[in-house]
Amino acid sequence: MKAKLITYWIATGLISLMMALSAYIYLSHAPTAVEGFAHLGYPPYFANLLGVAKLLGVCALLFPGLPLLKEWAYAGFTFTFIAAVVSHLESGDGPKALAPVVALAVLALSYFLRPPGRRLAAK
Repeated sequence: MKAKLITYWIATGLISLMMALSAYIYLSHAPTAVEGFAHLGYPPYFANLLGVAKLLGVCALLFPGLPLLKEWAYAGFTFTFIAAVVSHLESGDGPKALAPVVALAVLALSYFLRPPGRRLAAK
């Protein structure tokens, strides 16, 4: 049981760190982010929306309680990773689509290993 909890926190920490760093890059309008969004065909303001959403999702995952909000954060990150895969594939960036697939796997690990206090109560 202890190994499961440690693995959960490692996966959750990695996802939270990745999302927080990407949110910072998006919200600071780093040139690589601006160029990346333009290459994928997204408008510049989309980086602001996604950056704020990622920060809110990280808060939801890390703060105790709020299991319904955690479900929404996991869902939002899942949609983000799937959209990133599709966007990279459609833009001809085949190998770049691998990173969000790996992130989705780490997110799934976090989701399925959540301790009972971080899950919605079964009805």
